[in-house]
Amino acid sequence: MDVKQVVLNNSDYLIDRWIHQLDNKSLKDYTSTISDDMINQMNQEFADFVMKSLQQEDSKIESLDQFAEKVVNLGWPFGYITEGLQTFRTESTKFVLDQLETNDKDEFIDVMERVNNWIDPLKIRLLNQYSTNWNNILSMQKLALEELSAPLIPVMDEITVMPLVGTIDTDRAKLIMENLLNGVVKNRTDVVLIDITGVPVVDTMVAHHIIQAAEAVRLLGATCILVGIRPEIAQTIVNLGIDLSQFPTKSSLKKGFETALQMTEQHIVSNESKHEDIEEVLDSIGKES
Repeated sequence: MDVKQVVLNNSDYLIDRWIHQLDNKSLKDYTSTISDDMINQMNQEFADFVMKSLQQEDSKIESLDQFAEKVVNLGWPFGYITEGLQTFRTESTKFVLDQLETNDKDEFIDVMERVNNWIDPLKIRLLNQYSTNWNNILSMQKLALEELSAPLIPVMDEITVMPLVGTIDTDRAKLIMENLLNGVVKNRTDVVLIDITGVPVVDTMVAHHIIQAAEAVRLLGATCILVGIRPEIAQTIVNLGIDLSQFPTKSSLKKGFETALQMTEQHIVSNESKHEDIEEVLDSIGKES
């Protein structure tokens, strides 16, 4: 018996049977956010692609790759593909064996092997594509997080701010150092404000990394000001015996910015005072006329 031809000749029946048997166990945690219509649509596409691959006898069908990518983009789990193919394998085998109407062991094994030879390449192809797309997404997310984890923001001529949020480990410390040094040169910075308001814990390692960064910036001719030191952080630094006397420290970003203005001999002029001066001039002109 030609197993493939039997399956193709009864594709509509098998697809309905497969969708009916598929309970999507792997999607149970997602049912609150995924509509039944979306699940049914994806199941239908899944079955159509599997049938198409059987008809074309080619496991490298572009539509299969697109389907795997779609599953990843939806954030659906790995198990959706494996459970779906396993259910399809079971239903196809049962159907073909029902058509044979035999209890012969050799025929049973032959049908199983034929179905496996069809399903297994599809499974490998889909899972490899799923894994590739997932890794690509993780890589892009990692790059995005790295860009956000140690930003250097120019706020005025010669003054930049680096706000730090979250835990600082060795890898992130290297990124902070790299961004800091490159930013100082690129922006021609004289004063850098390192804001640790969002850093939950400042231990010996974190302080060591900050001191290293400040020293590296000093070698480039700029100055670091550490700001955002909360009372509990100050107490921890004292208890650990960490020496931060090598560069200025301030309790808030505002105070640090005021110090940075003094160090760069800059000051902020209020627009309101300028407006008042102009009005006085206009009034005097009006009186003279």
